This record gives sequence, C-alpha cells and structure tokens, in this order.
Amino acid sequence: MAGEIGGASVLGTRCQIDIDADGWHSWRLTANNGRVIALGANTYPDDAACRAAFEALCENAEGLAGGVQHAAESNGWIWRLRDSDGGVQAVSARAYERHSTCQAAYDRFRLTLLGLGAAECVPWDDAN
Repeated sequence: MAGEIGGASVLGTRCQIDIDADGWHSWRLTANNGRVIALGANTYPDDAACRAAFEALCENAEGLAGGVQHAAESNGWIWRLRDSDGGVQAVSARAYERHSTCQAAYDRFRLTLLGLGAAECVPWDDAN
C-alpha cells in the first residue's frame, strides 16, 4: 500500500478523474487534506485511458523532466512535468507567489509520484 518514499508521504493521496463538458477525462491528484497537488495536462477519451496514463506517469516518474517557470498568465510561478518527447504531462494546480515555494511543491510532487509508482496500486477516489 502507499507508504513513504524519500520522506514524502503518499498516505491519503488520491487520484480523481474529472470529465469535461465534451466527455473527455483528465486526472487530478489530491492530498489527504483535499488540496489539489497536480493536474493532468492532457485529456483522454475514456476513464480507462485516463487511468492508464496516470499509472504510466507514476511508473515512469524517475525518467521524466520538468521544472519551475514563470507563469505567463500571472505574476506567479508554476511547474510542469514533461515526458521524454517534451510533452507536458502534469502541471501545478495553482501559481505560487515565490519561486522557492513552487520548487518545493514540484519536488514534493516528484517524490509523491515515485511513492505512488512503488505502491501496490494507485489510490483512486471513485466516490466522485
């Protein structure tokens, strides 16, 4: 089950599936306090494809690149996680006022992904 990897607790972390007005699916990762940690940057035609994409993200987290950048739409900082082709796979759920705070959130997300990848199964929140 979910435990601790590198000091980042994944206990209580849940992945939820959202469906947009056109019926496309995306994921969001929430902490045990309900705060959104990260959002999927892509949409998928169905629930199964969305879940498979998130599980692959967790399994391949160690080889993914990313980092913090200035948000074009605000005065804040955001982070993005990219696949080996440079495609954005995950984004910060909000803009951060300070670069250092955004970097810390990005680092925690990376550790959480590693923890979820090492867990027996992804903690899906199927209540929504």
